[in-house]
Amino acid sequence: MKKFYLLKQLLVLACFALFSQLCVANDVTNDQRNEKISLAVQAAMEKLQVPGIAVAVVKDNQVVMAKGFGVTKYGSKQKVNADTLFGIASNTKAMTAAILAGLVDEGKLSWQTKIIDIIPEFQLYDAWVTREFTVLDLLSHNSGLGLGAGDLMIWPQTSLTTMDIIKRMKFLRPVSSFRSEFAYDNLMYIIAGQIIAKITDKPWQQVIQERIFTPLHMKNTRAKFSLIEKSNHNVARAHVPLDGKINVVGGNFLEKFSSAGAVASSVNDMSQWLKLQLNHGVISSQTRENNKKEIRLFSEQQSRKMWRPKTLLGVSKSATINDKTHFNAYGLGWFLSDFHGYKMAHHSGGILGMVSKVVLIPEENLGLVILTNQQSGYAFNALYREILMNYLDLPQRDWVSYYADLHSKRLTKEKTRLAKQQGSIAKNSTPSLALSAYAGTYKDAWYGNINITEKQGKLVMQFSNTKALVGELEHYQYNTFIVHWYDRTLEADAYVNFNLTVEGKIANATMNAVSNLTDFSFDFQDLLLKPVTDK
Repeated sequence: MKKFYLLKQLLVLACFALFSQLCVANDVTNDQRNEKISLAVQAAMEKLQVPGIAVAVVKDNQVVMAKGFGVTKYGSKQKVNADTLFGIASNTKAMTAAILAGLVDEGKLSWQTKIIDIIPEFQLYDAWVTREFTVLDLLSHNSGLGLGAGDLMIWPQTSLTTMDIIKRMKFLRPVSSFRSEFAYDNLMYIIAGQIIAKITDKPWQQVIQERIFTPLHMKNTRAKFSLIEKSNHNVARAHVPLDGKINVVGGNFLEKFSSAGAVASSVNDMSQWLKLQLNHGVISSQTRENNKKEIRLFSEQQSRKMWRPKTLLGVSKSATINDKTHFNAYGLGWFLSDFHGYKMAHHSGGILGMVSKVVLIPEENLGLVILTNQQSGYAFNALYREILMNYLDLPQRDWVSYYADLHSKRLTKEKTRLAKQQGSIAKNSTPSLALSAYAGTYKDAWYGNINITEKQGKLVMQFSNTKALVGELEHYQYNTFIVHWYDRTLEADAYVNFNLTVEGKIANATMNAVSNLTDFSFDFQDLLLKPVTDK
C-alpha cells in the first residue's frame, strides 16, 4: 500500500508539473513572443551578414507582428519597415495558382484543360507529353524536365520574349518520365501566366492586380519591378556577400520570371495574403456604411486542392530530427509537409541577393512571412522555425546559431572539395588547338547563340541573349577551360569542355558549374553548344 501511495503521489506531482508548464506557456503574451523573435532576427542579421529583414506574423486573423529591421541598402541610413518592398520571387507562384483556382471556380477552364487547347504553340520534347499536358501539370513540378531546366532563357535578365521561350521549350530534353519525379521548374509557371492571359484576354500583370492586389488592399505590391513608382524610395536593394564583403547587386526583382516570380511586396501587404490563405479564399472588408463585407477569391474546395499533395518528395534526415517531418510534397504553388505534428504549407523565393519565406499552419490559423535583402536562406530557415517554436509553444532552441554553423560548414566543405579537385588536375597539359580555333559562334538548340572571341591572346565568352553572362576563359586542363564571369557576384563560374572530332576539329562544347553551391537556375549542364558554320 505504501508503494501504491508513493506512486500515486508521484503521478499527482507529475500532472501538476505538466499543468504548470502548460499554464506558463499559455501565459506567454504575443509581445513576449515577438521580443524573442526580434532578438533572433538581429542575431541572424549579424551572424549571416543580412543588411535588412522584415517579418510579419498573422494569428487568428489578426496581424500580431509586422516589423522591419536593419537598412534597405548596406551603408545607407534608410531603415527597413513593414512597408518596404522586396522581391518575393517564387512566392509569386502561389498567387498564380490562386488566380487559376478562381478561374476554375468560374468554369472558365478546368485543372484538366490541355495546354495545347489554349496555347497551340506549346510543344515539349515528347509529342505524347505535349498532347497530355494539363493546367494541373503546369503547377506540379513533375514535367519530366530537370531542375531549373531552361532557366538561362530568363536568368540573368535576357532579351528573349515569352513567345521565344514557348517556342524553344521543345528542345529541352527530359531527365525522367512525365509525372514520375519532382524537379523544380520555373518555365511552367510562366506558361501558367500565359494561360491566365489567354483565358481573361488581359496580361497576367493586370489580372493579378485586379484579382489579388486590389481586393486584398495590397496597395504597395506590384506585379513587376518596373511598375514601382520612381518616387517610392522604400525599396530594398539586393546584396551578395563575397570575400567577406557585402555587395549591392541586381535591381529588377526577376522581371522576366513574370508569373513564376516577379512580384514585389512588403510584409504589411503580404499579411493580407496570409489572411486570405488561412481563410480558404475569403477576405473581409469594411463598406462605406461600416458593415463587414466578405469577398471570396477562390472556393474552399480549391484552397484544399492547392494544399493537397500532388508530387511527392523525399524527407531528409535533418528534417526528421529537427522538424519531426514525416512527409514532404508539392501541391499547387505550395510545398507541403508536417512540422511537429502540424500540417505546414510553405514556399521560399530567391533571386540574386534577396530571399523570402512564407509559412502557413492552417489548423492553428497561423501564418508568417519573412523578407530579406540578402541571399541567405540560412537566415529565413532559422527565423521561421524561431517564429513557429514561439507561437506553437514548442521547445526553444537557438536556431540562428544552428544555421550559422551549418552555413559555415557547408562553405568549408565546398572549399575543401574544390581545393582537392584543383590538386588532381594535369597542370602541365595544354589545349589541343590554338586559341583562335576555339573562337567562334556556338549555338544551343534551346538557348541560342553563344560567342567566343579571341582578344589579345585571351578567349572571352558572351551569351548573346544575356548581357551579364560575359567572362574570360582560363585554361583548366586538356580541352577544358573555366569561364570566369566579369560580374563576380553571380558566383557561377563554369567549366567549358570542348569535344573534338577524329579530324581534330571542335564537334561541340558542354558546360557545368564549377561550384556545387551555384544557383540551380544557371542550368549550364543542359547546354550542348555546336559550332555555327557559314554553310
